[in-house]
Amino acid sequence: MKIPPNVVCFEAQSLLIWRPRGILNENIVNEILAFLDDRETKLEKTFNRFTDLSSLDAVDLSFKYVFQVALFRRLALMGHSAVKSAFFVLAPEVARYVEVHALVTDHSPLVVAMFDDRAAAAEWLGLSPAMLVEEPER
Repeated sequence: MKIPPNVVCFEAQSLLIWRPRGILNENIVNEILAFLDDRETKLEKTFNRFTDLSSLDAVDLSFKYVFQVALFRRLALMGHSAVKSAFFVLAPEVARYVEVHALVTDHSPLVVAMFDDRAAAAEWLGLSPAMLVEEPER
């Protein structure tokens, strides 16, 4: 499967970085979910994630949809080893969506944490802070 826009994979660090831009909607989330599902199935390997939500203009998702996505990811990772998923969030209105996701995935292999500091997220993921530096616009 082709890597979606704004996604970078670091195989050596078992890390996937996603930096969505513009308006986050169901189509964009469905695309990243399909990519993750395909990648995990084909490689039989999970990757830690860093999702940088700081450049979003808006979120066009219902809480029901976020709940369903979180439940889907929770079930998809059952039987896998733990996967860390760090969310970098600066806007309180975006944080609410991440909080719902974290609540639903709690006590599952998907360990979700939200950060407002990239260095703290890097430390939690066991990475160099330089790995999570904002990449330039293309």
